[in-house]
Amino acid sequence: MDEAQLVMDTALLAGQILLANGSEIARVEDTMQRIADNAGYRYANIFVLLTGITMSLPDGESTQVRPIHSRTIDLEKVAQVNTLSRQFASDEIDLPTFYQQLRQIEVAVPTFPFWLQELAAIVVSMTLMVAFTGIDAPVKLLFAMLAGGGGYAVFYYVNHELRVRFLSEFLASLVIGFVAYVGIRWLGFTHAAGDAVIIGALMPLVPGVPIMNAFSDTMSGNYLSGPARAVEAVLSVCAIGLGIAIMVSLW
Repeated sequence: MDEAQLVMDTALLAGQILLANGSEIARVEDTMQRIADNAGYRYANIFVLLTGITMSLPDGESTQVRPIHSRTIDLEKVAQVNTLSRQFASDEIDLPTFYQQLRQIEVAVPTFPFWLQELAAIVVSMTLMVAFTGIDAPVKLLFAMLAGGGGYAVFYYVNHELRVRFLSEFLASLVIGFVAYVGIRWLGFTHAAGDAVIIGALMPLVPGVPIMNAFSDTMSGNYLSGPARAVEAVLSVCAIGLGIAIMVSLW
């Protein structure tokens, strides 16, 4: 592989990892540009959209396109790519080493096991229910724990087994609404307490990073990717809201 091709492959792979794991468009473009600059190829042509990356080098013979088929949130991978980029800029690693380490990051499985993610969802559900509503009765905390844990478990497994976009949010919100419905119907919770359980349990599902990335991309002038991210986040919110609305209609 010649040097120019290696530079393109390295920059494209870095951009692909960043974009597929929750980075904003401006960071992707800046990182790829810095990789090309530090490799001696200034003024590289880079065009990044939410679903693909296009790159060519000055006086190069070809242009390459790297499609992005799926996106998730893994900020640890984003941080690892940024660290490698800085090491390459400071000559701590050479270009072939940079590329090989990027390939290892690309295939790496998530660091945190399901049980730890489930525990985090439970803790977030209980603490944010108290923070947002002020309700801290033990039985209601227990229901927030059940709703948050159950909803996140459904969200996790539907995403990994079916891979149908927005279905996981919809089914998870159904589970959360059902747990709140049980508390109201059978244990005499007030509607305010049921709402509190739902509010806390939904927090692990809220697409906070996509919403912030949509705002960031739009403010930085990416008028295609910014609104596209916003639509994606809105559809996730609609799926969550539809599941809750169906269960609330039973009250």
